Formats: sequence, structure tokens, C-alpha cells
Amino acid sequence: MGRYLLRRLLQLVPVFIGTTFLIYWLVWAVPGDPFAGKCGERRCPEQYVAFMTEKYQLDQPLLVQYANYMRNLLQGDFGETFGGRSVNDIIVAAYPNTLKLALVALAIEAIIGLTAGVLTGLRRNGFLDNLVLVSTMFLIALPIFVIGFVLQWLLGVQWGIVRPTVSSSMPLSELLLPGFVLGSASMAYIARLARTSIAENRRADYVRTAIAKGLPMRRVVGVHLLRNSLIPVVTLLGTDLGALMGGAIVTEGIFGINGIGQVVYRSITTKESSTVVSIVVVLVVIYLLMNLLVDLLYAALDPRIRYE
Repeated sequence: MGRYLLRRLLQLVPVFIGTTFLIYWLVWAVPGDPFAGKCGERRCPEQYVAFMTEKYQLDQPLLVQYANYMRNLLQGDFGETFGGRSVNDIIVAAYPNTLKLALVALAIEAIIGLTAGVLTGLRRNGFLDNLVLVSTMFLIALPIFVIGFVLQWLLGVQWGIVRPTVSSSMPLSELLLPGFVLGSASMAYIARLARTSIAENRRADYVRTAIAKGLPMRRVVGVHLLRNSLIPVVTLLGTDLGALMGGAIVTEGIFGINGIGQVVYRSITTKESSTVVSIVVVLVVIYLLMNLLVDLLYAALDPRIRYE
């Protein structure tokens, strides 16, 4: 296991370099004046543009800019915006909010999705099975912003059950609705995936053997059937955390959450490339680490899997 872990960590290095360079190149290649609007409605003076271009090394080749950025990144410095604000401070202020929202969404989709998938996988073609299939297809078909606006209006404005927007303190009770909206599509996929996996493994030989031995059905399902059926679900859940954080722009905008989604949107519109690249770099790191964690969990779920 130790050699496998070391090998996987070394494999992450070229993947990290390649993805961050691609992101940096895409942001660098976006056309437009990065200093447009920095001086109000009038055009910025040439002296100001020349000074800022030299300060942020925008006149250097792409590879030189990327090398300088990576050197600073390895020292923990994400750079600064054109307004002089540290990107580190922006990330520290925004990332915890989005991470908290993403974890709530991940917990909701795991609990509801797994429960629905297990129940329908054990009892297929019944009323509950058809209800789950229809409702999950409904959640998959509808865009997130439609689900968000409808639930916000019904539960927050019309019925007054929850706050229509999230306060700055972000208590858990206020994050349940935006968390459900953010994780709604993934929850539907998890329910359908768990349903299919449970139904397939239920006909496996080891399940029939466990039943023939007289084991209680609760133990057959919880120890044997569910454990082996969780591998595809764990894969989806593990990679979904980064997707939830990266796709929270719409949800954060609907419920007024000051997270990285709003920061990325503002940074793109104002062409703050260093902020966009830094936030995406953190997302890339989360993706890579979660993929590594998922691979390690495979061995814990399935004893047949061994890493050397």
C-alpha cells in the first residue's frame, strides 16, 4: 500500500502541471483589455497601462509567466489582483463558504440518494421504485437554476418555511435548501446508480450463499450486498465534491452566498486572470486528492482489491 500511495502521489505531479498550464493558457488567451474599466468610464492612461503591464509581467511570454506563477505558488503565494488585493485573502474568505455548501450538498445527495437507491434496488417495479425513477428523471431534466428559483419562491417566499437567502453566518439550517438544490442532479444519479448496482449484485452467488447460510437479511444487505454495491457510488461521490464547488456559481447567486462561484464570476467579467487561475488550481488539487482517496477506499470496500 505504501509503494502504491507513493506511486500515485508521483503520478499527480505531471497531471497537476499539465492541468494548471492548460488553465493558465486558456485564461491568458482570452481576448480583451485586462485594464478596461479600471479607470472608470474613461480609458486608462498609457503610463498606467505600461506600469501595470510591467508590474504583472503581462509583456512576458506565456511560459515565463507560468513559470513565475508556479514558483510563487509553491511558496504559497497566489499573487494579487490588479487592484492590489491578495488572492490568498480572497480565497481564504470565499472558499470556506463554498466548501461548507458543497459538503452539505454532498451529505444530502449521499443520504437521500443511497437510501432511495437501496430501497428501490431491493424492491423493484413497485410504487416506490416508479416514484423514485420518475422523480430522479425530473431532477435530471430540470436545470439547477429552475429548481433553485422554484424552491426559493415556494419554501422561502410563498410559504415562509425557510429563509429565501442565506445570511452571512451561514448556519446549517439555512444551507439545507441551497445544498439540496446544488446536489439535486447528483442525488438523482446516485439513486439510479445505487438502484442498478443493488439489483445486479442481489443475484450474485455470494448473496445467495449468505441467504442459504441463514444470515439475517439485515446482515446480508448491510455487510455483503451494500458493501460491494458501493464502489460505483463512492466513485461518483468522491469526484463530485470538486464538481459541486466548481458548479456552485448559480446556486450561490440564487441564495446570495458569497463563495468562490461569485468570486470567479466577478473575476471573469473584470478579467482578473490571477484570481480565476488560483481558484481553479485549488479545485484541481481537490479533484486529484479525492480521486486518490476513492482509489484507496476501493480496497476497504472490496477485499479482492489489493494495491502493491
